[in-house]
Amino acid sequence: MKVQSPKFKVQSLRITEIFLSIQGESSHAGRPCAFVRLTGCPMRCVWCDSEYTFTGGERLKFDEIFAQLEDFGCNLVEVTGGEPLAQKNVFPFITELCERGYEVLIETGGFVSTERVDKRAKIILDVKCPASGESERNHWANLERLNYEKDEIKFVIADLNDWNFAREIIEKYDLQNCTKEILISPVFGIENLQEIAETVSRSNLKVRLNLQLHKYIWGADVHGV
Repeated sequence: MKVQSPKFKVQSLRITEIFLSIQGESSHAGRPCAFVRLTGCPMRCVWCDSEYTFTGGERLKFDEIFAQLEDFGCNLVEVTGGEPLAQKNVFPFITELCERGYEVLIETGGFVSTERVDKRAKIILDVKCPASGESERNHWANLERLNYEKDEIKFVIADLNDWNFAREIIEKYDLQNCTKEILISPVFGIENLQEIAETVSRSNLKVRLNLQLHKYIWGADVHGV
């Protein structure tokens, strides 16, 4: 039984879905994981696979969300979206998750500042590459807050131009020495996957090719991360 923090207040979030699955990406891929997917996103990436989160959703109180998580009985929880950090109430929610003893992953698109995220949570920061159409909106200060012991950074790439951009950012910000994992994530279904894999293998960089495991299991339209 998770213990409720005495600082807990009745608040709510707009939620698209809450579900139990396996983690499909990052160094945590393959682990059972409970997902809390928030509604809304300020970005419009060309290759986005979660447009269904942009609108709608259901407003749920924190205690309603925690009740569902308790039913899952899974200690690994990912808060995702859309862009989860776009809802201001997500910050006390993340803190409450940490207080209750969950291992917390935050999947964020890199547009919103991570400064208010509880330091106990593990951030998976998505840096937008040129093919996304949103690379000009990256909040670069987020890279300076990465924790080498726990945080990860992800580059979703559609082509070798994206790879070259990612490599420049890795070198410019010395990311090999300031984040736990650098994830190179090809857009699902691209034709040049082998070329990208071979290029990554010859890069001499400490990176991980990061395929979307859940899509290879359940298909491209699965709602999961």
